Amino acid sequence: MQVTISGKHIEITDALREHAEEKVAKLPKYYNNIVSTTVIIEGHEGNNQAVEVIVKAGNHHVFVGKEEGADTYACIDMAVHKVERQISKYKDKERNNKHISGGKGFEEQNKD
Repeated sequence: MQVTISGKHIEITDALREHAEEKVAKLPKYYNNIVSTTVIIEGHEGNNQAVEVIVKAGNHHVFVGKEEGADTYACIDMAVHKVERQISKYKDKERNNKHISGGKGFEEQNKD
């Protein structure tokens, strides 16, 4: 999995980069078809920062999590958490759609 971390109007420190890489590294346990991950940290006027996590997976699926706040580390955590929820929800849908049968239901088969 390719990880890119970039900053807009803010300098990315080693500690910030390590924190983002550590959080993003856990995403493949939710979905193993992840191709690349991009973390964009944007500094705004005042004390707020915005973090956007973009995850590109196989079959052209893109998951995006955005968070804004004063604490950059907390924003990274929340944005990654949002992406985790999206991936889990998508994976559940994918798993459930595979098991829909086109034939008779269980009750209809066992009426006798």
